[in-house]
Amino acid sequence: MSPLSGSAMARHAVEAAWTSYGRLLAILASRTSDIAAAEDALSEAFATALKTWPERGVPDNPAAWLLTAARRNVLHRLRHQEVQRGAVDALLLRVDERSDPEGWSTLDERLALLFVCAHPAIDEGIRTPLMLQTVLGLDAQRIGSAFLVAPATMGQRLVRAKAKIKADGLRFEVPDASELAVRLEDVLRSVYVAYGAGWDDLDDGRGLSEEALFLGRTLLTLLPEEPEVKGLLALMLFCEARRGARLDAQGRFVPLAEQDPGRWSSPLIIEAEVLLSEAARALRFGRFQCEAAIQSVHAQRGITGVTQHHALRTLYDLLLIHVPSMGVAVARAAALLEAGDLQGGQHALDALTAEDAHRYQPYWVTRARLYELRGAPSEQRAALRRALGLTEDPAVRSFLTDKLLALGPEA
Repeated sequence: MSPLSGSAMARHAVEAAWTSYGRLLAILASRTSDIAAAEDALSEAFATALKTWPERGVPDNPAAWLLTAARRNVLHRLRHQEVQRGAVDALLLRVDERSDPEGWSTLDERLALLFVCAHPAIDEGIRTPLMLQTVLGLDAQRIGSAFLVAPATMGQRLVRAKAKIKADGLRFEVPDASELAVRLEDVLRSVYVAYGAGWDDLDDGRGLSEEALFLGRTLLTLLPEEPEVKGLLALMLFCEARRGARLDAQGRFVPLAEQDPGRWSSPLIIEAEVLLSEAARALRFGRFQCEAAIQSVHAQRGITGVTQHHALRTLYDLLLIHVPSMGVAVARAAALLEAGDLQGGQHALDALTAEDAHRYQPYWVTRARLYELRGAPSEQRAALRRALGLTEDPAVRSFLTDKLLALGPEA
């Protein structure tokens, strides 16, 4: 085997091992109570893997190798810090125990890491980004993009939040029932944002979405009677059921309204429907149940052949009450347009006058659809160009480019 092929195999193995990032970090951070130090140690381990695996070969258990290397980095740092010897010895013991990343003893650590990031002492606006970085390994640039915040600003906020966890000595544990409900909403939101980030990345997002689904199922095991946990998992399963239909044979993006329901996964849809029905019995309707119900309406097209636009409008009105956000407002406007309510859809879009709307790619896609339905090709062309400038996904760019070409040359 040539050195080049060995390097390629090693890079592929390191990229695959990145899906274990959250599990490895949870083990390290839960023992040191220092997220930043654990992140540094783990980053050094990944860097070492990139250097040594091409020469020595990929280990049989890459995740275990990375954990061992990261643990050594932690121990090395501890020995060189000005800390009382007894405290160092205690930390060494904690870092060294239960080191198997493949063992599901790490479930407790991952949940503990999620919930410490959602602690009331942490600023509300940084809780979800903190969970996305520590538990799922997203970098500040990707998180900043999701929250429409400059990467440098997001990075500074994340650093301050981690320092506060260490300084305040916040405990890495799943809280008891009295505190659980207070933190659960933030935890569910972070899992959903993580799934959405993987969903938006048509080429490389499956690993992240799978991690989010795993965490959703884990939370359901922890809280089997919580309706919003069931709602979140149902929502992700409805979306996951359509993953195979989102690209055509040429790898181009296919919008939901144009997808072939025959390519949707019936087992996943059935599982989602069961979860949504179980959640409804609790009579505590919430944001994630509402979003799952919207996806359920879309899924019914696979059975009836039609989309119940009136039901979608009602559900989006409810969702906007629960989540008055840019994303929901634009999605509601798109639903109004597809229902034939062009005036209502335009009014909803015109109401979004904030600067952020003009940097939000779905806003311009929806604008383009409005102009298409109104028969205004010049305006549609301009909106499509704005949308193209706000996405780097090749499948989406191909779809938008085809839309532009279909309009023909400018007059």
